[in-house]
Amino acid sequence: MSPLDGRYRTSVEPLGEHLSEAGLNRARVRVEVEWLLFLAARGMFGVTPVEAQQAEALRAWAEHFGQPEIDELARLEATTRHDVKAVEYLVRARLTAQGLDHLAELTHFACTSEDINNLSYGITLRAAVQQVWLPRFDAVVEKLRTLALEQRDQPMLAHTHGQPATPTTFGKELAVVVHRLQRQRMRIAAVEFPAKFSGATGTFSAHLVAEPSAEWTSISREFVTSLGLDWNPLTTQIESHDGQAELFGRIAHANRILHNLATDVWTYISMGYLTQIPQAGATGSSTMPHKINPIRFENAEANLELSCALLDSLAATLTTSRLQRDLTDSTTQRNIGVALGHSLLALDNLLKGLGEIAVNPDALAADLDANWEVLGEAIQTVIRAEVAAGRSRIADPYALLKELTRGKRATASDLADFIRGLDIGDAAKERLLALTPATYTGLASELVDYLG
Repeated sequence: MSPLDGRYRTSVEPLGEHLSEAGLNRARVRVEVEWLLFLAARGMFGVTPVEAQQAEALRAWAEHFGQPEIDELARLEATTRHDVKAVEYLVRARLTAQGLDHLAELTHFACTSEDINNLSYGITLRAAVQQVWLPRFDAVVEKLRTLALEQRDQPMLAHTHGQPATPTTFGKELAVVVHRLQRQRMRIAAVEFPAKFSGATGTFSAHLVAEPSAEWTSISREFVTSLGLDWNPLTTQIESHDGQAELFGRIAHANRILHNLATDVWTYISMGYLTQIPQAGATGSSTMPHKINPIRFENAEANLELSCALLDSLAATLTTSRLQRDLTDSTTQRNIGVALGHSLLALDNLLKGLGEIAVNPDALAADLDANWEVLGEAIQTVIRAEVAAGRSRIADPYALLKELTRGKRATASDLADFIRGLDIGDAAKERLLALTPATYTGLASELVDYLG
């Protein structure tokens, strides 16, 4: 029913390794196995540690969780009507197969389902972001960074409020996007993955009554951090999901920056500032043979909107739970893969789209040359400086230039005649007469160096 599992499957398939139901169950099996081995290794309840070879075989089985285990879990869940209980039974059966029946009662020991689930989501989500989403995001940022450096000196007429404005360079405008994305990337990478492992209502009650002398908070902390997660000591039955909400909010923010990029590139294409490189065999329109439609950027735009809608909903829903637990997070979290999938698909389209465009210097130059009036800012600012320095007595320079340029087309000769007649110093006149829209770009090129 979802195009992510159909038309776009090849673009998002790596996420399925972590965020599919099978990926979640693989993580659940791993958590159950690691917990019983953890307890046995510490001799809890008189159980002897598992021999290294047996432990290695058990971990290998969990790591290579595949279709046979998927099928068996489906069979078990048809009876249990409970997904985590089915995982427990699957692990118990494996212990029997390996001759480790004496460990059976350490399976799921003192755990509520959410102890297993929140660790599993932490493991899978961290892997999905770090191993799949971030590398694709980084590839887009690096492509933009390369383009920014290549085009740092390419002058371009800016447009504020859709109107011709002080020129910039194409590279500097891309650098703005890169700088924003780099900042957001640091915030995403810094997100913690909190996890709890403290029983039915987060009190370690069953743990303590089973073994009053054990340091259960220390044991819990050590186990959670051994899985690469951040221990949360204060929870209800569920981990509070604040870490996930923060992550989804930051990815949504990155999505919106990318959405801004997609719409701007689309606009530059429509203005002729960018041209699209024809792809062999591709059809732009079913009826107009001349067209090359900017579908990569349109597709990215739509998928980023879908991703943000889902991420916003996830963040809002997951941070609330009635009293000590309700089940709204269960269905919600099963859609994490969909939310990240649409973002990943957008990144894929942006990366491909950025590789299929080229800057059109002729169009950029023509637009600059057709808008000499943008130098009005430069002229009135120089006059002000001359007045302040005592080299001019012109009153209200802004009004003077407004009268000359507002809503009008001014040619190079119009401005040159105007400048020659100004009551300003000769050096200032020379600077202004030498200026063109293409050279009025300030420090745009140098600012690109702030990308590092």
